[in-house]
Amino acid sequence: MSVKRSIPVVRHIIRDSDLATRQNIRPVDLNRVVNLIEDRFSCNLVDRHLHALKRVVKRYQFGFPIKDLVLVFKILNLCAEKVKDQGAYVKPICEILKLCGLPFLKEKSSDESTFAQVVSESISQMGYLLRVCNAEVRLQICDSIMRLYAKDSPRQEIEEYYPTSKSYNMQMIEESGVVETLVMGLTLVENQPKVKLQIIQTLQCLSHSSAVNCNLMLNALAANKICRILNDPDPTGQLLFCSSEVLWNLLEQASEKELMNQLSDFDCICALKEVFLNQMINGHSNSERQLRNDLLIITTSLAEHPMIPFIETGFTKLLIMFAAFPEVKSHNPLVQGIKISSNHEDFEMKKIFFNLLVALTNDLASIQLLSEGGALLALFHYVQPNENPGVRDWSPAQYEELQLHALATLISLAPVMVDDYMKCQGNTRLLLLLDWCISQNPYYGKGNSFHATGGHGSKKAQMHYCLRLLRSMASLGEELVNQNLHDQGVISQLLDILKIMTNSSEEETKLNLDMQTDILIILSSICENDIHRKELFGAFGVDILIKLLKIDPNKFYSGMGHNKLILATVDCVWCCIVGCYTAEDSFLEMGGIFLFLDLLEASPKRMHSLILGTLLELCDNPKTAYHINVWRGKHDSTAASLLLQLWREEEKQMRVKRDDHGRILDSKKPLVGITQDEYGTITLPSNRLSPAVIDVAENSRVKIYSIFCKLGFEDLPGLSAHDYVTLAIVHRYLDFMVGCIWSEIEKELKQEAVHPIAVDIDSMHIILKHYENLGRQIAHYQTDILENQEKQDKYDEQKMYSEIQHNHKQTEMFKKSWQEYVARTSNYEILKKAKKDQERSIELSKVKNKNLSSIIHKTEIAGLHTTGFWGRFTSIESTSKELLGGPFSPPNLKITGTCRDSPTMKTGDSGSKLKHTSCSVSVK
Repeated sequence: MSVKRSIPVVRHIIRDSDLATRQNIRPVDLNRVVNLIEDRFSCNLVDRHLHALKRVVKRYQFGFPIKDLVLVFKILNLCAEKVKDQGAYVKPICEILKLCGLPFLKEKSSDESTFAQVVSESISQMGYLLRVCNAEVRLQICDSIMRLYAKDSPRQEIEEYYPTSKSYNMQMIEESGVVETLVMGLTLVENQPKVKLQIIQTLQCLSHSSAVNCNLMLNALAANKICRILNDPDPTGQLLFCSSEVLWNLLEQASEKELMNQLSDFDCICALKEVFLNQMINGHSNSERQLRNDLLIITTSLAEHPMIPFIETGFTKLLIMFAAFPEVKSHNPLVQGIKISSNHEDFEMKKIFFNLLVALTNDLASIQLLSEGGALLALFHYVQPNENPGVRDWSPAQYEELQLHALATLISLAPVMVDDYMKCQGNTRLLLLLDWCISQNPYYGKGNSFHATGGHGSKKAQMHYCLRLLRSMASLGEELVNQNLHDQGVISQLLDILKIMTNSSEEETKLNLDMQTDILIILSSICENDIHRKELFGAFGVDILIKLLKIDPNKFYSGMGHNKLILATVDCVWCCIVGCYTAEDSFLEMGGIFLFLDLLEASPKRMHSLILGTLLELCDNPKTAYHINVWRGKHDSTAASLLLQLWREEEKQMRVKRDDHGRILDSKKPLVGITQDEYGTITLPSNRLSPAVIDVAENSRVKIYSIFCKLGFEDLPGLSAHDYVTLAIVHRYLDFMVGCIWSEIEKELKQEAVHPIAVDIDSMHIILKHYENLGRQIAHYQTDILENQEKQDKYDEQKMYSEIQHNHKQTEMFKKSWQEYVARTSNYEILKKAKKDQERSIELSKVKNKNLSSIIHKTEIAGLHTTGFWGRFTSIESTSKELLGGPFSPPNLKITGTCRDSPTMKTGDSGSKLKHTSCSVSVK
């Protein structure tokens, strides 16, 4: 078996000595070259200068060492001064500049940081050489800067030198600020189109991935200057491409504020308008259409800022006309020759125009132009069943994407153009599209766009955006729009859809949950403040809401939208049920209050305000209080206890001063939290709310207080002493808030140096003292509650101990009775004594004054030797199993004894005979 020999890796290093030997290159002293050029005796020796420069180029053909850059650029500056009089210096300057495009050489790694300032200033000097009025020099400067910035360092190494890294070169170019010089150089090359194009290409390269360079370019007014040269003549056709790319880079990475300030110039927008119009009308090739789309994207980005003079230049009107074409016919000659096909670039242009329409709505002055240009009519052209796409023969996938994009655009445009929306019969179009979405007609959505997410193979995407648009319009609160929707039966239509979705066995998706949320918001917007619409919502709608309220609280944080659905459901209860007694009664009968309280107990704090508000509104129904009191939550807690727990959590978050038992610690500020107290008192104008009033709106305490006002503050079930302590504060909430207001009034008067009259001051002090005393009274009352509870706990504990003691006493008495019984049956003498004691007791219980005339019958049978009472029947008590053994007897119980038969005994009148068995038993 032959072993494969490995080939050694040879690292080629070019030594300076080798180069000198092969090419006869002698070392060059740059100081001598500088002296040769600037010395007064040799400054005119051009041939010697050129020969020396040629030697420099040959010597440093692999790049300049960092340490020599100062001398190199001193040579370049000296030569640049001589170019005016002697054109022979142009060639060596270009050759040296070409070498400057190579990575600089370092001897040690520390050279990069040591000579960083030298490198940065040298690159700046390279940019300053644009002052040389020679196109060849200027082109070489741009080329060298681009190669130094974008070209990777070569792997080939020079003896004792290493090239600087690409990242280092890029950093040095950024720090040098050479891009500013290049931008300012545009004014020097107006008559040199080739150089101008090269500078623009260099700026494109430097701005591609550097925010620093982009901001430096703005310092030199790059956006304004580049926008102005968009229409400059260019035989190559590359100037417009590169300029648009530079503008795009500035839009992405530069300071937005400064960029908009520069582009808000009237001449800039006019230039942009002209170049776009030219590309729109005359662009036919694929590259020209791509350029047209790039310009349109730049225009869309600028249109988002109202400060850009689009309207003043007529650009807005022109853009709207093109955006509405060909859906809206126009007699303007500018659109007569335009042909939009189904190719990719025209398709992308159509989508960009939709985005542009949305951007234009940021300037309210554009709304009138959008209305005049028929923007909504053009968009509604796509709001129809997607069965026979016929708009310029778009493919089914393209038409679906345009349809969804048009619906998404209408969501932004229609709310600010309500009149146009109604003129286009927007509600009717949307409801017809909604009918098509829920129909059984087969349709297979392509789902190949952002707006079609989740709707692949179905009509869900169209349904989603249709509902979202209806939601946007209904949420405006425009009675004209909502009445029109109501007249067309939207309530029953949406309830049917919602019923289908809630009963569906299909797996829950984010899209389905979003659609259910949108339907609930639409219903809330339409039914709010209208009793008749709430009656139409009726029990059918209540039944759907009851199902939605049963959503598992653990799904709140699923990320799919269950939290939004729950919020929309609670809001729908508030808007569609509250105020309509028939709907409220149905809600109560179906257990809606119980579900509401379950939701309140399990939901996060951010939902408490809405739930409590809805619950408070429902409390206006007299039947609600009973349902609230009947409810039981986790650990058998009551609604009152839950509300008081929420109150404590609210105060804990506000950091209100309370002790461990919830008692008031600061009687002057019983409701004020530490955060609010630290905020202090600030003088506010009369139309601004004070902190105490804002506190009422920001937390849920006032809603809890209002609910207790409906339920009452007495006879509340399931409250502990801790709850009663909190309830005492809740009961006096309104009084304490009034005291807080008076306290703020006093502080503001002091802060503003306002001195009321003596009577007013005395009255204010009396009022403040009253509320302070009230706080102390409530604190004492809370202490009494806790002390009474402590006494009650002790009493209950003592009672429990007494009961335990009584149970033990009964056990002892039973044992004693049993022992006496055993003794009587085991020892005849004891039995006789017990019999005598019994007879004596009987005699003592008889009446002493006997009537001699009456006949007395004896009740006892003579001659019996038992302590029991005998008659015609004999009852026999069995011995306890604990004493005789058995499955429940103690394990250590030992039973011993004997049994014997006694003589036959007569039973008196019956004459019958009973054999008595006597037993002797002892228990150990």
